[in-house]
Amino acid sequence: MSNTSIYFAFPGDLDTASGGYHYDRRLIAELRELGLAVELVALPHCNFPLTEDARSQVVQVLAKIPDHATIIIDGLAYGVLDEVAAAEAERLLLIALCHHPLALETGHSERERQLLFESERRALGYARLTLVTSEHTRQILIDQFGMAPETVIVARPGTDRVEFAACEGNPPQLLTLASLTRRKAHDVLIEALASLSVLSWHARFVGSTVFDPDWAIQLQEQAARLGLSERIDFAGEVDDAQAEYKRADIFVLPSRYEGYGMVFAEAIAAGLPVVGASAGAVPEVVPPSAGLLVPPDDADALADALHRLLNGDTVREGLQAGARSAAASLPQWADSASIVAKALREVQR
Repeated sequence: MSNTSIYFAFPGDLDTASGGYHYDRRLIAELRELGLAVELVALPHCNFPLTEDARSQVVQVLAKIPDHATIIIDGLAYGVLDEVAAAEAERLLLIALCHHPLALETGHSERERQLLFESERRALGYARLTLVTSEHTRQILIDQFGMAPETVIVARPGTDRVEFAACEGNPPQLLTLASLTRRKAHDVLIEALASLSVLSWHARFVGSTVFDPDWAIQLQEQAARLGLSERIDFAGEVDDAQAEYKRADIFVLPSRYEGYGMVFAEAIAAGLPVVGASAGAVPEVVPPSAGLLVPPDDADALADALHRLLNGDTVREGLQAGARSAAASLPQWADSASIVAKALREVQR
């Protein structure tokens, strides 16, 4: 391993189908386009609480990296590596990449949230720089984690320019693209759709079931119980997300929290009107001209928003035009990489 390289460490499989890993892959590719030598460092899965075996493997992997090297560590691992970060902070220039604070992930008990918060707070304290994907996350790290503002850099995800969707479905096609986990709130969407059964629509839930298989089964059971099995397709993971956007009429995802929400930006890039929840950084991504945002966990409000788009063309066409206009101002991946490269140069001085 060279000490002139930038090292990029991530847990598990870099090809995992999720927004965070997609961000990692694209950032790595764009940094290389800028001429940076980026070496990949595969870490074991770093679930909470971190096992002694996983901690030992991480220590062994990091020990192979030369002294004084710069290493970006993905937050899915970094947040639980507080002890490892403490041991390596003098030897390595640690850069944390925080997609969103781990304690804000759903499914944790209050005790687990507090332990995760403390672990991530300690770990981030050893980072020379922390990269985040939204101003919302930056403000959380400053206000709640006590981080110095100058050490937290926003590098929003890029969005590829694509052909606009035709939005001519009959019935209207609703697209939800997200892993089937509790944080994405498919359960709230199913409840909302059940109250709209008299309207014409068809929904397609695209996303991996591997992160929480039991929850995915519960969602399908919920849809069946509410008589929606014929109107909601559980499509699983797909290879061509752009094809999904192209044949959709409305994008809907009422996430309980998003550190950014790349799929919202991708939907806007495709010219789709958006319906979502005003949770986390989603309002940063979805302007009022392009979508309707409702309070999280409010199935009635979500149903009302969808009703406005499904019960006539005026609102839907207005938001579609707003999305097409907003698409032009979305950041591109080269922009994200330029921000990161500049921050790395400054911290390496």
